[in-house]
Amino acid sequence: MNDLLLILFLIFVGQTLGSLIGLIKKPGKVALYGSLSFAASMMIAISFVQLIPEGLKYAPLFLIAISFFVGIAIMWTVDRLLPHINPELIKKEKPSVKRSVTMLVIGIALHNIPEGLAIGAGFAITAELGIVIALAIAIQDLPENIATIVPLYSITKKKAKSFIILISTVLFEVAGFILGYLALKGTSLSWLGASLALAAGFMVYISVEELIPSAQVKKYPKMAAAAMVLGVMCVLLTSLI
Repeated sequence: MNDLLLILFLIFVGQTLGSLIGLIKKPGKVALYGSLSFAASMMIAISFVQLIPEGLKYAPLFLIAISFFVGIAIMWTVDRLLPHINPELIKKEKPSVKRSVTMLVIGIALHNIPEGLAIGAGFAITAELGIVIALAIAIQDLPENIATIVPLYSITKKKAKSFIILISTVLFEVAGFILGYLALKGTSLSWLGASLALAAGFMVYISVEELIPSAQVKKYPKMAAAAMVLGVMCVLLTSLI
């Protein structure tokens, strides 16, 4: 029960803190971009150091490889169907407030479901693995929500409304977590292994396609390198515990 409460806390804390920080005082660019690089390296490291090796204990290599690429394909499809709204585009085109908010919230909510599934898949194997994945995603959610609530606030013009709207999308991550856990708990070992590789595909795609480009790696290469090394080291240290 304590492990479950900790995971639920981590699911909410990253998004809540990120939203509050974004509304109260947006951090400097270096801090924001550095945290995105750190989160990206943690998620990639968890995928290749923990999820895939753990999955190979339960399923053959070909199933792990297929599941990994299926995870990437699913996230690619979600990204193409529900692209993120560009804040600069909002300023130029000035679309209707209702449509902009609806599109942004739907996109965020559906992007949260695979993250919840990844946590649920890890938790179905061991509580410790679920907690590690939830921690990495919470770290990723913090800078992402800082960056997301700013354009949302520019659309609604109301801080409380923007905060409530963004936090409500966390429920989709919780739903993904519950669905992933219930669907995989007690299932065959091969499916458990495949689910971990699927989760790894989700996390690698999010890191490579969204977090790293958003981190402005070319503009701040030294900061990005330091943050990425630190992220990998943190994952390696947690794997030794």
